Amino acid sequence: MKYRRFGKTDWMSSILGFGAMRLPVVGDMRQIDEPEAMRMMKYAIDHGVNYIDTAYMYHGGNSEILIGKLLSEGYHGKVKVATKMPIGMIRSRDELDKIFDEQRRRLKVDSIDLYLMHGLDRDRWRKVLELNVLDWAERKIHDGKIGYLGFSFHDEFGIFKEVIDGYSGWTFCQIQYNYLDVESSRRTPGTMGLRYAASKGLAVVVMEPIRGGLLAIPPPPEVQAVFDEIGFKRTPAQWALLWVWNHPEVTVALSGMSKFEQVVENIATANIAEPGILSKDELHIIERVRRMYLKYGFIGCTGCRYCIPCLRGIEIPTIISYMNRILMTEREEEKRIIVEEYLKEVPEDRSASRCIGCGECEKRCPQKLPIRELMRRSNFILRPLQPVST
Repeated sequence: MKYRRFGKTDWMSSILGFGAMRLPVVGDMRQIDEPEAMRMMKYAIDHGVNYIDTAYMYHGGNSEILIGKLLSEGYHGKVKVATKMPIGMIRSRDELDKIFDEQRRRLKVDSIDLYLMHGLDRDRWRKVLELNVLDWAERKIHDGKIGYLGFSFHDEFGIFKEVIDGYSGWTFCQIQYNYLDVESSRRTPGTMGLRYAASKGLAVVVMEPIRGGLLAIPPPPEVQAVFDEIGFKRTPAQWALLWVWNHPEVTVALSGMSKFEQVVENIATANIAEPGILSKDELHIIERVRRMYLKYGFIGCTGCRYCIPCLRGIEIPTIISYMNRILMTEREEEKRIIVEEYLKEVPEDRSASRCIGCGECEKRCPQKLPIRELMRRSNFILRPLQPVST
């Protein structure tokens, strides 16, 4: 495992972090497959991973509980755990202690190693300032209840810079970054943000290095042909992770692994990753792939599932994932197969046809996606195709 210094601290963090938002489940997202999830996390730690990321809401709170069980089974002290204050849920300062104490009970710890203000954007940053949340956090640090303070972020570069410059006590930040998200947008500060945070001495934790798994899906033949030009074999996930780790400003790349095989592959990739590992030819290939993907019109859904439950029972993330698969291919026969799979998985009473346009999902989406418009489009994209003429 490779390690990088965590900002201005003396701690060396593994470059691969275990994101505990997409753990294997049995049934709905709240029901973690505990034996398999524990096997995966123990394997990761035993092979050098020392950073685990979770949050108050992940798996309906069960992610923090499971990590607490992991720590109590001899892994406390072998790994630092990052969790987050759900700023979007907070209505008053009184709720801060209530949630924080609940998190410590779930994790079975007295002090939380790495604590983040969750999902800051323009509005949530204003709330942090209005409720003086940073003063609360500083007291927790002084009392030994928080090790290092940071924030995760979903907005454009100007707001990101304002957050960094607005408080001198940040140790680290967490941003979405991958080879599709290089420009500042409403979901990420992009490369400018990465470099600015590093220039200020912050450790930079990257979330969604594989775009919620999208960049790990077997690509269309046209894209695969570009990857193949390099002359040796890499999986799409390896390309995506190596691109992120190629940046010296990146401290940790979080991977939301849901299968044991993903843990094994990602650790093997992390074992060889270094800043500048990719050649000019390899970077050129990734840039060509990036342009092709953008041409195919990928939807920037990371599968975080914050948009559900929908009041009408619509399976929003599942619908968008099928839309992305359709947009990845130009072959009619493959589209037909995808639509058939979709119709089997998403019954009519959970389909986008039930959308009434209330917009509640959009309020919760950290990617600022126009979900109502996407649901409308899905009714056309995911319709049964006519048989091919022979």
